[in-house]
Amino acid sequence: MPAKMYPQSKGTIKWVVGKSLIGMVAATLVAMAAVMAFAPSAHAARIKDVVAFEGVRDNMLMGYGLVVGLNGTGDKLQNNAFTEQSLIGFLERQGVNTRGLQLKSKNVAAVTVTAKLPAFARAGSNIDITISAMGDAKSLMGGTLLATPLQGPDGNVYAVAQGPVTVGGFSASGESGSNITKGVPTNGFIANGAIVEREIDFRLNDLASLKLSLRNPDVTTASNVSRVINQQVGPGVSTVEDPGTVVVTIPSAYQGDVIALLADIETLNVETDQPARIVVDEATGTIVMGENVRISTVAVAQGNLIVKVEESPQVSQPNPFAPEGAETAVVPRTDVTVSEEAGNQIAVIEEGATLKDLVGGLNALGVGPRDLITILQTIKAAGALQADIETR
Repeated sequence: MPAKMYPQSKGTIKWVVGKSLIGMVAATLVAMAAVMAFAPSAHAARIKDVVAFEGVRDNMLMGYGLVVGLNGTGDKLQNNAFTEQSLIGFLERQGVNTRGLQLKSKNVAAVTVTAKLPAFARAGSNIDITISAMGDAKSLMGGTLLATPLQGPDGNVYAVAQGPVTVGGFSASGESGSNITKGVPTNGFIANGAIVEREIDFRLNDLASLKLSLRNPDVTTASNVSRVINQQVGPGVSTVEDPGTVVVTIPSAYQGDVIALLADIETLNVETDQPARIVVDEATGTIVMGENVRISTVAVAQGNLIVKVEESPQVSQPNPFAPEGAETAVVPRTDVTVSEEAGNQIAVIEEGATLKDLVGGLNALGVGPRDLITILQTIKAAGALQADIETR
């Protein structure tokens, strides 16, 4: 939009236009500064991603049941007494007496049924279930789970599961004995396969205080969480109980409406921090290092000493006019050579080297994951690695 022209001199008109532009630029800079001030930092995370709120969690459920309708891939009743007894008990409840008879069905499998009851799940809602074979069934494909009560650790029934089983794998075999298996056909699931029958009584709005449990306990992170909450809600509202727990006292403005308090604080950004740690999985050769890993000045050399043993047996035959009794014999010949791979160098890593420097220095030696595990453990033993090594 053009600046308004006043009946003044040409120079004055230029000054008015320039003043208008300066004001626009200044306003833009102020707006950018405000956005940058409230923008989360690169290492910030939301409180809801860092902590777990007291009482807001899943509860484990488990049950035992029968899957029927299998195409000859069920348990062998003579090998699985629990499957046979469960089948007899089920038939008796339906008015069929089979005691004393020898059952030979191959279409039934005994299974365990597990599920997670979400926080605040209400009666009548549906939850997913997982089904796993207990006996020697070959596959649960095509089976149907009979009504199975799911109990909590307290022994109460909180849900009932039933329905057709979905299996992600399969198994096929031929008369010659050859077979092929993909995935795990003895594991299955039913989406929304259980109906919640009993609710867990937990009244969040009646709490006088709320505990936030850090998923990764750390003193600095807990202090930052408490500080951010106090800045948003009010001073003294939250305190750090220990490195893994922050206690929030419900302010009078939120009495009876704890949900509103959680909604106000769970999206706040907080700076997270973790101790320097290196996690090593020796089974797979996987190494994960945190960004805070530091090492002191150290020299690293990596080389392989190769000992090569070659056996070259030779056959010794007697001469044409050898004395009677001379026989052909095998004479062993062993050649042992020792060599060391050329081109290996010593890498010097300076004081306070970062993770990038450490990896770069070791990569310069051509170190593989397996050798890297040994080198890191040796540097730690020398006292030059300022990080904890966790081996799995």
